[in-house]
Amino acid sequence: MVDILHKIAIKSEPKAVYDALTTIEGLSGWWTRDTSGDPAVGGVVQFRFEQGGFDMKVIESEPGEKVLWEVVDGPEEWVGTHVHWDLRHEDDYTVVMFKHEGWKEPVDFMYHCSTHWAMFLISLRSLVETGTGAPGPVDIKPDARF
Repeated sequence: MVDILHKIAIKSEPKAVYDALTTIEGLSGWWTRDTSGDPAVGGVVQFRFEQGGFDMKVIESEPGEKVLWEVVDGPEEWVGTHVHWDLRHEDDYTVVMFKHEGWKEPVDFMYHCSTHWAMFLISLRSLVETGTGAPGPVDIKPDARF
């Protein structure tokens, strides 16, 4: 199994980052505007894009510290994988350690997703720091085909 790993520092308290990861308003402000569902532990959040979408079950949620999702529906490469958001406070920043784990192999789609996750992490930082993210469908497309 292989994983996508990213790290980003956001000039903010952990609560603001946590809120952007655990509320429909927050999630739709940085990942995709078409977000719905139940972001509480045990709930499922639906994320929809022009080319499809993902359903994430919320497995863990520790305020200001951690969020863990399991992909329960979407592209077959994603189903059964886990998305980790680990937060830690350092000086005036919240450091986000991101991991999308459990990919069976590093297929072409994984490369695309890794690039797109990095861009959405920058969108998350922008939302928290300025109030404006770049969620789908206004996100930057790393591949002109998507």
